[in-house]
Order: sequence, then structure tokens, then C-alpha cells
Amino acid sequence: MKVYTKTGDDGTTGLFGGDRVRKDNARIEAYGTVDEANGFVGMARCEGPTDRLTGMLERVQGELFVVGADLATPVAAKPSVPRVSAVEITALEIDIDSLEEDLTPLKTFVLPGGTRRAAALHAARTVCRRAERDVVTAMALETIDPQVAIYLNRLSDFLFVAARWANHTEGVDDTPWMP
Repeated sequence: MKVYTKTGDDGTTGLFGGDRVRKDNARIEAYGTVDEANGFVGMARCEGPTDRLTGMLERVQGELFVVGADLATPVAAKPSVPRVSAVEITALEIDIDSLEEDLTPLKTFVLPGGTRRAAALHAARTVCRRAERDVVTAMALETIDPQVAIYLNRLSDFLFVAARWANHTEGVDDTPWMP
């Protein structure tokens, strides 16, 4: 299978189900930003030690592919694709609670940074927040599975806690924001 098809040379792309839309369509913007977040999660997964966070990040990367497929497939389309669900959202909540057990409670905002792994997780978090905003924009224009926005909201929380945990496990203190 060739990587290039030339079908997008006119500024359009195909959704699962056959419809073609402009590449600046809100739905396309949303799954493009999800893909970007996935790239930063992958960067974080490559940094630091192999530990329990590594497996969580790999699972999240797979889930982000599901989110992308969900966004690329209109709800009424004939193709059946996996959809993000409450199961994935609950898994993120369990992971957040698990990682937070090792952390001291926050008393102030923290600056993104610390270890390379934590910095990549903070970058992933900010891109994930943008993806969530893009999904909300798309939801105002067409029917989008509402679980996608919920998942991205919870994922950004997970990525924040994961960044703090990455710093903690490598002995690097978070830098508090001093207004």
C-alpha cells in the first residue's frame, strides 16, 4: 500500500464512510490535534525509565488512535469503528488516583518542566487541551460523540499528574509558580 494517494491534493480529505471534506474542517482540525498530542505522548514514553507510567502512556497512545478514528467517522456512518467510552475514561481516573498516591498535594500552580519526560508530558497536556477545544468547536457544527470531549478532558488531567509523577520518581521537584 502506498503512503501517498494524491486524493488530498485538492485540499480535501476523506472521512471513514466516504464523505470528502475540506482539510480545515473542524472535525479534521480536531483529529489532527489529537494526532499531535499522541506524538508528544510518544516522546514522553521514550524518555525516562521504563516503569508503570510507560505502560499507561502506551495504552493512552492506542486510545488516542481510537479517538482519532472516532472523530474521522461520522456517528451515522456505515463503517464500524471502535469508539471511546466510559471504560477508557474510568481507566484514566484510576491511573490518576494511583499516580497521585505517590505525590504531595498541590498548594500552588507549577511551571511546566523538570525532567525531559515531564516536559514532554506537559507539552502533550497543552496540545490535548487544544484538541478538546477543537472537539467542542466541531460539536457545535455537527454531531460528534460526546465521550470524545470527556476523554480528552480527563486525559489532560492524567497528563498533568503523570508529568508531576515523572518528576517525582526521578527526584526532581516541580517548580512552583510565583506570581
